[in-house]
Amino acid sequence: MNIKINENFNNIKETYLFSEIGARVRKYVAENPDKEVIRMGIGDVTLPLPQPVVDAMVKASKEMGVKETFRGYPPEYGHDFLREKIASHYASLGVDIKADAIFVSDGAKSDLGNFIDILGNNTVIIPDPVYPVYVDANTMNGNDIIYVNGTSENGFLPLPDAIPTKDISGAVIYICSPNNPTGACYTYEGLKAWVDFAVETGSLILYDSAYEAFIDNSDIPHTIYEIPGSFEVAVEVCSFSKFAGFTGVRCGWTVVPDTLMAGETKLCKLWMRRQATKFNGVSYPVQRAAEAALSEEGISACMENIKYYKRNAALLSELLDSKGIFYTGGKDSPYVWLKCPNNMGSWEFFDKLLNEVQIVGTPGEGFGVNGEGFFRLTAFGSYENTVKAIERLKNFL
Repeated sequence: MNIKINENFNNIKETYLFSEIGARVRKYVAENPDKEVIRMGIGDVTLPLPQPVVDAMVKASKEMGVKETFRGYPPEYGHDFLREKIASHYASLGVDIKADAIFVSDGAKSDLGNFIDILGNNTVIIPDPVYPVYVDANTMNGNDIIYVNGTSENGFLPLPDAIPTKDISGAVIYICSPNNPTGACYTYEGLKAWVDFAVETGSLILYDSAYEAFIDNSDIPHTIYEIPGSFEVAVEVCSFSKFAGFTGVRCGWTVVPDTLMAGETKLCKLWMRRQATKFNGVSYPVQRAAEAALSEEGISACMENIKYYKRNAALLSELLDSKGIFYTGGKDSPYVWLKCPNNMGSWEFFDKLLNEVQIVGTPGEGFGVNGEGFFRLTAFGSYENTVKAIERLKNFL
């Protein structure tokens, strides 16, 4: 063929991090069929959907089989019943978000990658280590990326003064808190520093709050809109994946306030146009299930699941504390980000952990150069497997 391709794809890594992990684990299992492998690598939930969510999905699915209640294409921006329910969720956090500023999606990952469709060729600021989607999506679009170093010295929570250049105007800034992969969380003060910087430089923050339901600490914001000035500089992307276990169901939302202006243009107007063109909405049964997750009964059931995962995270934290190993996360996050012992490299530690105690984690190197020498474990496995892993790790670390 004589067609042209997007040459920017040649600039991304040929192998996705979790594909490489999967290949190494499959090889080990094939060669060692008698060994029990405990998987603590990919951040996928393992508990079933809460019952109120299932009941709502079943009821809505039955409605789709009756002529009088059948529904065709969903609204591109989400059904009003769900948008209003999400707005009520923000109200419970003390934040006033209008329902028409909320756009229902098939998950945070999609919108975090797709939002740059409506933006031009801007400089992009991304903390390192980082969730790979931020980097890959912008690399695919040919955007210039400036990395801000997250290190053990700053608790993997870099602030604007760590940006390697001061000549910033109109950048796009990615922030995730609680962070994936490090589990570190910005306090009000830390997040305010980023909001103030965005206001001063005319920049836009894309804020990933997918893990906000894990926050217990009152010093940590649940949403960027708790910070003064954020309505003028921030888009927030959130998800039902970790809160309600929707990793296999797919539903999330993005908040684009009508106060976000690029010159004389409202970003929400551009996003509405983009979604109407490229997105056909989320299915009715899934949106009813999401609505149920935010009901009083649903929230209670979802938080029981989160409490289960947080117990796993606490066990991992206690082990690392007892061993004197540096780590972040484990408190208000399902992730524990630890320093590899004996100055081992990330992939070296991965192979040693898999081969000697049959535990799978995620090498920090896969999240950026500052992840080298660090390792991510997740608390999304079963309690029983977490206990087994703790016993194996006691003698290994």
